[in-house]
Amino acid sequence: MENRLNGNLEALIFEYLDKIKYLLSPEIWGNEIFNCSKNEVFVLMLLYRRSDVNMTQIADYLSVPLNTATGIVARMEKREVVLRERSSEDKRVVTIKLTEVGRASIQNILTEMIRFGQLIMDSFTTEEVNLVFKLVDKVIDTINQDTGAIVETQTSSKIRKIIIE
Repeated sequence: MENRLNGNLEALIFEYLDKIKYLLSPEIWGNEIFNCSKNEVFVLMLLYRRSDVNMTQIADYLSVPLNTATGIVARMEKREVVLRERSSEDKRVVTIKLTEVGRASIQNILTEMIRFGQLIMDSFTTEEVNLVFKLVDKVIDTINQDTGAIVETQTSSKIRKIIIE
């Protein structure tokens, strides 16, 4: 492998992309993941874990402006995967929730991810599993150091509620 890295890194990247391209095909994932943009998939995952969020939380989670988050949610609402609801306590507050269609989409994606993850992990020894996670952490740390990015480990953001009587 060392010798391969000293050669043409571009050729190595394309070689591995050719090997995994089937894993990124609609035959494996169905249409769920291919009907969504990257940001839409992240919104689905956020809503799956948090049940309902507001537009500011979505914009913060995606690191995009509020108007971009609004457009993303509008497209998802047209496909009936999310629903906007006004708060019963404060009509100015709009929360975003998954519909049954949205929940089924993310569950299908997660089921396939878990199935493939389990297949991979079952083929590794305990030591290899630990090494894989160590290597992935190192890759993330290296990229973060180079780009100055900060990986958000928490999905909660600070929301201050003001009670209006």
